[in-house]
Amino acid sequence: MKTRYYIFILLALVIVVLIYNKFFSNSAKKRDAITASKDGDVKGGGKKGGRNGPVSVKLMIVKDTTLDNNIDITGTIDANEKVNLISETAGNITGIYFTEGTRVSKGQLLVKVYNLDQVAALKQNDYQIALAKQNEYRNKILLQKEAISQQEYDTSLTGLNTLKAQSDVIKAQIAKTEIRAPFSGTIGLRSVSPGGYLSANTSIASLINIDPAKITFSIPEKYLSLINKGSKVSFTVTSSQQKFKAVVYAIEPSIDVNSRTITIRAKSDNPKGLLTAGAFAKINLALDQIPKTIMLPTECVVPDLKGSVVYVYHKGMAVAKPVKTDVRTDTKIQIISGLKPGDSVVISGIIQMRPKVPLKIIKVIK
Repeated sequence: MKTRYYIFILLALVIVVLIYNKFFSNSAKKRDAITASKDGDVKGGGKKGGRNGPVSVKLMIVKDTTLDNNIDITGTIDANEKVNLISETAGNITGIYFTEGTRVSKGQLLVKVYNLDQVAALKQNDYQIALAKQNEYRNKILLQKEAISQQEYDTSLTGLNTLKAQSDVIKAQIAKTEIRAPFSGTIGLRSVSPGGYLSANTSIASLINIDPAKITFSIPEKYLSLINKGSKVSFTVTSSQQKFKAVVYAIEPSIDVNSRTITIRAKSDNPKGLLTAGAFAKINLALDQIPKTIMLPTECVVPDLKGSVVYVYHKGMAVAKPVKTDVRTDTKIQIISGLKPGDSVVISGIIQMRPKVPLKIIKVIK
């Protein structure tokens, strides 16, 4: 029993010694001091002086600048004129007079359908017209001599005019057997062959005129007042390194209720054919120019529950100022209220910014 008692006492003494060495000895105090020093360095941004040490920052002096208000949007290249050539009449194809992918002129004969029966009918009608003219002339002389009645002369005149009308009908039918280019342009791939039977409304080929080219795009409705006919547009396409220019010539009169955008169309000269119908266009639209405004680097504007804030330098400390923003570019944002020229805005170390944080200026950008 006494042995067990001695063992308990010995274990208690060992535990007391271990606790003393861990928490109350000189080495423990030194360890705690080192740890506290490290914690102070971390919280103080790595600077001497602990958590209350100043944060090294760069400042930018606010000044008025000129802002070109541009927006980048996407659009589509369209042909100035595009039509799918078809025939209004059916029949065998007797001739194809174009080469695929080449340029044709307005009025040029492209395809001809069999029409010899109609040509013969027209010739027969012309003979009848010639005879009717002679009959009308004789009756006119006889009427002047009062040898026939007015009714007899009117009958002969009506017969002549009827034959002339029939001739016009046949000529119109013959014209339908000849498919001609409605405008100058480039003709596409044909889907018919000589000798084939061409049904009415069968597609022959497409005809495209893409000089000038049309560029169709949409802009948000809030910019509608800033664009009108004659506005300049610049754009690029993936198939060329060249930068193209266009001029707005038409604006859709109504706003799309789903996207809240309005469709715009512009024209661009395309004499070398570098623009292709259906191509994707990246458009830069110059809306207006703001002569005096404040632009700051985007990263120094901090989102806030009530909007946005920036930090300014005042008497050695950071002061938060609420601001209102508007136009954004790739690297900057427009400040429309909350700052004035001459303010010193913090543009680095933003993640460490808090109200009344002491600041150390390492660079001033004017």
